[in-house]
Amino acid sequence: MAENEPAAAGTRTGADVEERAGAAAEQAAARGPEREFTVAAKTQWQLILRRFLQHRLAIGSLIVFLLVVVVSLVGARLWHYKYEDITPEFSTAPSLKHPMGTDGLGHDGFAQVLRGAQKSVQITLLVALLSTTFGTLLGAYAGYYRGVTDSVLMRFTDLVLTIPAIAILIVVASALNRAGGSWWVIAIVLAALLWTSIARVVRGVFLSLREKEYVEAARALGASDWRIIYRHLLPNATGAVIVNATIIVAVAILSETALSYLGVGVQSPDVSLGSLISAGQQAATTRPWLFYFPGLIIIIIALTINFIGDGLRDAFDPTQRRVRA
Repeated sequence: MAENEPAAAGTRTGADVEERAGAAAEQAAARGPEREFTVAAKTQWQLILRRFLQHRLAIGSLIVFLLVVVVSLVGARLWHYKYEDITPEFSTAPSLKHPMGTDGLGHDGFAQVLRGAQKSVQITLLVALLSTTFGTLLGAYAGYYRGVTDSVLMRFTDLVLTIPAIAILIVVASALNRAGGSWWVIAIVLAALLWTSIARVVRGVFLSLREKEYVEAARALGASDWRIIYRHLLPNATGAVIVNATIIVAVAILSETALSYLGVGVQSPDVSLGSLISAGQQAATTRPWLFYFPGLIIIIIALTINFIGDGLRDAFDPTQRRVRA
């Protein structure tokens, strides 16, 4: 009797092992086959961010542009001279006390360049916001509705494109400045003429997207035109909008510089980079710091914006396989 007990215990143990093994097999079957290597799925925005981060020139340009923006907005408040302060030093060369020298009236060059960059950045960002918003909406409605709506909106766009922009800018900005306008007046005038390119681009994107299957499915489910445009089409046109917005920023800062250089931009006693270049052009050979420092900041802003736009274009292009920088 005692001899059979170990055998029975061994039998029960073997049955338990088989039962546990069977349960483990069932659980493994329920979980499905396990992969040796598991790759987490990435969203579209994660892929875009990854491609943009691989564009070293665009990342470097973004860092430089943000530094210019932060220094212009914050540095002017921390610097020990204000742009309107008059110091005892007249027409002094760059030094530790005055890193960008002084002008003939004793204004600190660094303080004035900070103020000029601040105004130029404010104007260009407002121009980009206004012109991108208006151009995107107009292009979206023209591309989605087509027909008469498209014809009317695009002929209006073509009319604006035929207007000699610099002449209109000079006349309108000069009249508004005499009426007591400010820097935001220059921004509105620029935005009124710089929205056309983005409107045409967005229209082309919408003409293509409106024929997609998911748009037909949304219509079949009873979605309104407003919902289709803003919920389904605009998010898919974001790439084109962002890239063209960077181009508008670059064009806006050069246009603002031209207006201020011609004397119809930001008015004294305030300054912008264009007005500083205009004031320093006569002293370009005798006091070059008055001319070259503001010009250098304009070149840096324009170049960095173009490189950022180049990186964004590559990041939003799903067919892009090669990182060019």
